[in-house]
Amino acid sequence: MDTMVTYRYYRQASRITIFAHVFGVIAMILMLVWLLHYREGVDLDSYDPDKIFNVHPLLMFLGVIFLSGEALMAYKTVTGERQVQKSVHLLLHLAAIILGIVGLHAAFKYHDRGNLRDMYSFHSWIGIGTFCLYILQWVIGLCMYMLPYTRIETRSVNLPWHISGGRAIFYMTIVAALTGLMQKSTMMQLPFLYGESLLINFLAIFILLFGVTVDISVALARYA
Repeated sequence: MDTMVTYRYYRQASRITIFAHVFGVIAMILMLVWLLHYREGVDLDSYDPDKIFNVHPLLMFLGVIFLSGEALMAYKTVTGERQVQKSVHLLLHLAAIILGIVGLHAAFKYHDRGNLRDMYSFHSWIGIGTFCLYILQWVIGLCMYMLPYTRIETRSVNLPWHISGGRAIFYMTIVAALTGLMQKSTMMQLPFLYGESLLINFLAIFILLFGVTVDISVALARYA
């Protein structure tokens, strides 16, 4: 006789979640080492265009990747009251959007200082597109799940789309980050196996690992 397996929804942290946090922290440390040690620091108001640019990768990673990943895991893997989970999820994403806006401003300011063209690369296209979708996803989530006038049936029907769309956008932020690192490394023409070149490669690897483990953590948190 076949045995029917019944799955139950739950939101418990797993070992994968722990790895996600670790990979995110390592990526942040590598980002800071790269920008502070090799790239001479970050300063949005500096007269040095390179220091202005350095604000861009720092805030884009901290916002739309790290905080975004933490927002996904906060809702899916941390126990607590549903309203508290939703509020933390919403506020972390809002903080990510604010940091992302400043990060994009830094990129455009750098281009303006250096008389460089805007929006010419695949990285810039996917980056702007992803960020616009990120904001749209946040606004829809706010209206759909935080405001009281939305019907329960409407929320239930749209929930799978909200979850799937959020995970897809999160992966798009990872792609944008990796293409950005590749573009910057190519433009700097660093020697093969040079210290900074290796650091950028490891940074990219840990960003990717963070993205993968966040998504697996969120997926596994749906079943017991």
